[in-house]
Amino acid sequence: MSMIRQQDFIESIEDALQYISFYHPLDFVQALEKAYHKEQSKAAKDAIAQILINSRMSAEGKRPLCQDTGIVTCFVKVGMDVKWDKTDLTVQQMVDEGTRRAYLNPDNPLRASIVADPAGSRKNTKDNTPSVVHIDMVPGAEVEVMIAAKGGGSENKTKMVMLNPSDDVAAWVEKTLPTMGAGWCPPGMLGIGIGGTAEKAAVLAKESLMDPVDIHELIERGAETAEEKLRLDIFERANKLGIGAQGLGGLTTVVDVKIKTAPTHAASKPVVMIPNCAATRHVHFTLDGSGPADLKAPKLEDWPEVTWEVGEDTRRVNLDTLTKEDTQDWKMGETVLLSGKILTGRDAAHKRLQDMINSGEGLPEGVDFENKFIYYVGPVDAVGNEAVGPAGPTTATRMDKFTDMMLENTGIVGMIGKAERGPATVESIKNNKSIYLMAVGGAAYLVAKAIKKARVVAFEDLGMEAIYEFEVEDMPVTVAVDSTGANAHEQGPAIWKAKIEELDSKLK
Repeated sequence: MSMIRQQDFIESIEDALQYISFYHPLDFVQALEKAYHKEQSKAAKDAIAQILINSRMSAEGKRPLCQDTGIVTCFVKVGMDVKWDKTDLTVQQMVDEGTRRAYLNPDNPLRASIVADPAGSRKNTKDNTPSVVHIDMVPGAEVEVMIAAKGGGSENKTKMVMLNPSDDVAAWVEKTLPTMGAGWCPPGMLGIGIGGTAEKAAVLAKESLMDPVDIHELIERGAETAEEKLRLDIFERANKLGIGAQGLGGLTTVVDVKIKTAPTHAASKPVVMIPNCAATRHVHFTLDGSGPADLKAPKLEDWPEVTWEVGEDTRRVNLDTLTKEDTQDWKMGETVLLSGKILTGRDAAHKRLQDMINSGEGLPEGVDFENKFIYYVGPVDAVGNEAVGPAGPTTATRMDKFTDMMLENTGIVGMIGKAERGPATVESIKNNKSIYLMAVGGAAYLVAKAIKKARVVAFEDLGMEAIYEFEVEDMPVTVAVDSTGANAHEQGPAIWKAKIEELDSKLK
């Protein structure tokens, strides 16, 4: 029997969440480096470069990889021979206390994203609790913890299906993956749970994402089990889709596929697919009674030396003198560097603006969108001399329902976000001669370095969802939808799917 101190457990949770906020797992970094060197699509290669540069910067600066510092998911396996020194807190409460301390850490505050009363008021809990905790009792005298911070953009793309027993899981993934768009920030991992019941398959899928990246080792030695054969089948099919980094089209969409299974009813085949994004964050540790977890910092030399250079054809824009007419010759796929003032706003702010416009109240005092871009972002709080903390884009698709309102009533020139826009929104952008720019999801710290000043101009009570005014300098973006309606997230994957098919036919 071993004695596990409550304080050691809480401290280990706190340290682990701080650790994963700025350290990618090195196996994931190495997989991204392989994808970078292999990639032939310029747009995808540039996106992976920014993700890798951001990863190194975050490791150096000990600041979050992504502005969405996630919902905490924790798998705790408690040995049957474990005894706790205190029993006044449950395992859930201990994980929550560690989470609270990690997210409120003054040296590296993490964004509080959790809202209570999800079907009602959706008020932020302010400390990112409660966490999602799965507890298993296992043999032994140790406590094993696998903990992750899961971003909302990738979590929202979870898919679940009840297949017939004879149905092909790989075929379902191949059909389903393109419907998930780019909001999950590829390249990433796919976690797939098969069997049990619906809720068991979901837990299996999430737990599978805690495993290390090892698909290339599996390819080299060859599959030996049904699960391994399925992993390789799905990996090949997924990457032949041509979705690519950030959904812009390219050779690598997934860097690994993970599968966990459980026995199921003879009439059932529940399958859940959960993607992990380019800000994959998880760590494992074991407590044996000898003290808190000792998480070794990786060496910076383990990160690849990747650079991202601005091309000669890059367009530099002064936002403070920009008009809609100036954007009419911007073309899909073009790289643009933005300098000047932009305003921010995401889900809650858009809903409040809609209510104010519909009531006749108009825009809040101090908010002028005329000839401005709106940036879909919820930044991390600043520390030290930062103007703002990590401030990468949020999924633009969620703002589609508000786009007509914003384009027709506020005078905005265009929008900045991540991932694709829906067909109706693309048509609205075209009809309004507007433009949609894409920043790289998973490069939040890199993007924040381009933000020189930041101030809240409205809805301060919304916290990270308040409307900010950012003053940016050379903020890199890509024209995802231009004023003619040309759409990079539609054309890019289609082009690269065809190119991959052509490459395959030449090899046969």
